[in-house]
Amino acid sequence: MPAKKSEEANTLGGQPCPVCGKSTLTLSEAESEVPYFGKLFIFGMNCSGCGFHKADVEAAEQKEPVKWTLEVSSKEDLSIRVIKSSEATVRIPYIGDITPGPASEGYVTNVEGILNRIKEQVEHLRDSAEEDEDRQKAKNILKKIMRVIWGDERIKLIIEDPTGNSAIISDKAQKAKP
Repeated sequence: MPAKKSEEANTLGGQPCPVCGKSTLTLSEAESEVPYFGKLFIFGMNCSGCGFHKADVEAAEQKEPVKWTLEVSSKEDLSIRVIKSSEATVRIPYIGDITPGPASEGYVTNVEGILNRIKEQVEHLRDSAEEDEDRQKAKNILKKIMRVIWGDERIKLIIEDPTGNSAIISDKAQKAKP
């Protein structure tokens, strides 16, 4: 279910970058209406000088802390919309986590997008691992991710967000207090 844009992004260019200090940073803000979730504000910072990027999503109305759980059991489930704030932790047991930190980003994606983000992290770990055992663990996780993408294996996707700005937009998803 695609997000419906309610207005164009507002941008402000020529700002000082917090990384390189050049006035090549562009700030952007946009509103988006997501069915069954409500109005979102999407914020971004992009530096054309050094490539710095930061993004986040915030709900228009204040929300309570939330925990979302989704059983991913088919290829069709890969298209389920996911909203992740920069404060949220994403867990996929036996595969990996995306934890909040200074570089954490908020975004609107789908289940497959979450899996691809984790896949990229695991590929980087595999390629930079010094021990054969670590490389083999990474290869096994990558195989598991691919089996999920092909629809051959089930996983559980868990998102915990202390700000309440995250969601899994599906009747299959279960919402609870953390």
